[in-house]
Amino acid sequence: MNSAPRFDPFPPSSQPDVLSQAARSALRKAARDEEAGTTPISASIEILRDAGLMLEDGTASPLRTAHALMQIGAANLSVGRLWEGHVNALRLIRLYGSPAQAEHAKQVIKDGGLLGVWGADGGTPATVEEDGVLQGEKIFASGLGTVTHALISLNSGPEVQLALIDVTDPNRGDATQWDMLGMRATASGTYDFSGLPFAEDARIGAPGDYLKEPHFVGGVWRIAALQAGAAAGLIDAAASALRNMDRLEAEAQLARLMQVLMRVWAGMALVERAGEASVGDHEEETIVSTSIAARLYTEEIAHDTIKAVEQSLGLRHFTASSETGRMARDLSVYLRQAARDAFLRRAAGHALSSEKATWGVFG
Repeated sequence: MNSAPRFDPFPPSSQPDVLSQAARSALRKAARDEEAGTTPISASIEILRDAGLMLEDGTASPLRTAHALMQIGAANLSVGRLWEGHVNALRLIRLYGSPAQAEHAKQVIKDGGLLGVWGADGGTPATVEEDGVLQGEKIFASGLGTVTHALISLNSGPEVQLALIDVTDPNRGDATQWDMLGMRATASGTYDFSGLPFAEDARIGAPGDYLKEPHFVGGVWRIAALQAGAAAGLIDAAASALRNMDRLEAEAQLARLMQVLMRVWAGMALVERAGEASVGDHEEETIVSTSIAARLYTEEIAHDTIKAVEQSLGLRHFTASSETGRMARDLSVYLRQAARDAFLRRAAGHALSSEKATWGVFG
């Protein structure tokens, strides 16, 4: 019997598991077929629905939401990407929409719907024409064929307007435009809105609401939670592979993986603090800075985790059937952050501005 020590990807916590071990195992098992396109990712979304997660928006218990994102990210990052978008959309609708619009979104979800946030414009930005018809397209639209209602941005710039649009027309989505090496199960691609009639009650909030803080950049702690969870899941998968090869007992292997695992745990703690700060009594920029810090720190950890796993497993990691290889591909693509340097400057500009600010939410 192999007596090599086992890695537990999640540190001891007073928080109960949001997802059962059976649910997490099912998500992990489905990931490869979802990447290949032979199993619809909608089946995994139903696992989250059965767990009672679809009406969460990250505000009632940010700690619970953070733990859910970590657990889902560790098991199936593509599913986590779609659920994080759903949580974000529901939060924005409840935050800026009318009570009737919030109730409508709730009913959509109860009827089996999945929400998403599609913000990236294609060659023709999404707009509402004077005749009340939509024009333009969205790119990098995750969940084509699975997301039923997308919260899209209209009219780019400081006066950007949010609108909730039914996106169930299969003829308007094109997932073939997603040629990335990872996150293929998300079925991301383009969606053409041109010619769709636009109802005024589809507008969510006022122009510019989408960019208001601390809910815009201040919400990236959810992305950080997924990154930390995915890094933990990758370490767990690597440790399992090494145990099966009787190679985990080597001191170098233990040290290499434990060094990144300790940092993953530290990142998880920062994510938890950022999530709690998002609904706490803190200055706006303190909330934003903490969220940015969590996002960038977990990104760095995840990059180092991928490197450590590659070194530990060697060529086996790069085979077509490698589970760690698939997980690393997904994580590597998910980590890409636009304007990373600007994020870091913004956080530093506040956190280093005074003795008080340096302590942030820990003061």
